[in-house]
Amino acid sequence: MKRQIKTFSTLLIALMMMVTVLAACGSSNSDKEKSTGTDTSTDTKSTDTAADTGGEDKSADAGKPDTSKKVQLVWYLLGDAHKDTPKVVEEWNKMLEKDLNVTVKLNFTTWTDWTTKYNLLLASGEKIDMIFASSWADYYKFANQGAFMPLDDLLPTYAPETWKSVPEQDWKEATVNGKIFAVPATYPEYTPDGIVYREDWRKELNLPEIKDLNSIEAYLDGVKKAKNVTPINGKAYNEIFTMFKSYNNYQQIGGDSGVVVAKSYDTPRDIVAYPFTTEFEQWAHKMKEWKDKGFWKSDTLSDQKEAGDAIKTGQGAVYWRNAPGAGGYIMGLQTSNPDIEMGYFPFSRFNNLTMPTLSVNNAMAIPKSAPNPERSLMVLDKLRNDPKYYDLMNYGLEGTNYSVDTTDSKFIVSPPAGTPKDDKDHTAYGVASWGYRVESMERVKQAGGWPGFDALLEEFKSQSKPNIFAGVLMDYAPVKSQQAAVNSVIQQYGMPIMMGLVPDVDKAIANYRKQLEAAGVNDVMDYIKEQANKYFDSQGIN
Repeated sequence: MKRQIKTFSTLLIALMMMVTVLAACGSSNSDKEKSTGTDTSTDTKSTDTAADTGGEDKSADAGKPDTSKKVQLVWYLLGDAHKDTPKVVEEWNKMLEKDLNVTVKLNFTTWTDWTTKYNLLLASGEKIDMIFASSWADYYKFANQGAFMPLDDLLPTYAPETWKSVPEQDWKEATVNGKIFAVPATYPEYTPDGIVYREDWRKELNLPEIKDLNSIEAYLDGVKKAKNVTPINGKAYNEIFTMFKSYNNYQQIGGDSGVVVAKSYDTPRDIVAYPFTTEFEQWAHKMKEWKDKGFWKSDTLSDQKEAGDAIKTGQGAVYWRNAPGAGGYIMGLQTSNPDIEMGYFPFSRFNNLTMPTLSVNNAMAIPKSAPNPERSLMVLDKLRNDPKYYDLMNYGLEGTNYSVDTTDSKFIVSPPAGTPKDDKDHTAYGVASWGYRVESMERVKQAGGWPGFDALLEEFKSQSKPNIFAGVLMDYAPVKSQQAAVNSVIQQYGMPIMMGLVPDVDKAIANYRKQLEAAGVNDVMDYIKEQANKYFDSQGIN
């Protein structure tokens, strides 16, 4: 009997030791999952899907991603597919299957009611592995609401090249509440306002080179007198208002905030309503002089004609354009009016300051419902850093959509060499690929092939500072009625003053300020200050 009891005790101890070992193994596996950055709290439904489709297994090899199981990912881009997209995606999937044992089902929202479709995709919980994201598509709102998956722990393991190459400032702009929720495109876009103008007339009339406000005025005056045309012939408000802001280094803040600006880039917390400044008073008097000299017409605020159209017919000389728009316009004129020589003056030269658009203006995010976030990041990393992948998904099929430029192999040309001139079926390949653009990988000359754009881009880069204002995106619901009233006052009283269309400038400004205060401009300004300072605090901006 004692022997039986002793044997039983021995067996019991052995069983307890086995349970302890198994528990330790379970703990070790759990720790390994955490080390890969995987969220182990993924709901049962997502886990089941990953298992059914061969979802991402955690590697047993020092955290190295495991691609042994084939996975099909679901991606969404905005806009429409190109007619050749099925062929492009087919080739893409062949490459992906070989390199990463994965394929992608690429979907498009189309541009028809895309906002509703986009919102529904994120609200419905549909299993999507990656989706285009943007500040103009409510990236910050959706990130705040938990629609996207935090990527901080995943990026170093599953997108190591991207993690290393994206600038710190861009990651900062993609951060919401301390977490990164999107991979921003590494393609700084510079879109400062400016004017295109008849450079051939400037040379012919021996007018000064345009480099400041005085030379702009001299040019407008010289063209008006010598050519007997209205220099800005059509809608002129964009030209004048954007010039006013840039000249005074005013920075628009808070989106649709109407008259509220930061007084300069260097003092972002000094937020004012510009109609109450001496700078506005001085500008209003100057614009009254310009209007009386005939630089634009009295009906300019109601005129629906583009000033650029008057240039084509010899009835105008100046047109507002941002830098990429200027390139497109100038290159278009080389086709329609090759005898006209145009120049361009960016208003950024007033203060030698250019800010790129916010990096998350174009980005890629992973919805919270994604079954395979790890593998999706691996595909994105390949797409952003491998030239074969980048060229295919941005420019299409070589020989069908483009060919390599014979004069400089760094670039491509479209349509491809050998395409008949009367081939009307060919269109350059393009889908909404902005979310994964990388400047160093680009192979197309920008701004419509405008020769002056490269030098201009270098100028912008040399004076570039981070866009510290674009991230101040607010919900104006608390001051909705005041905001609407202020915008109405701007249209009724402010715009005529800006364009010099009032008989008595000082009297008009006094009335304008009175109307703004009655509409609630101080409430709007106080709200913007409060929200902006919270954002600046979170970003460490003084």
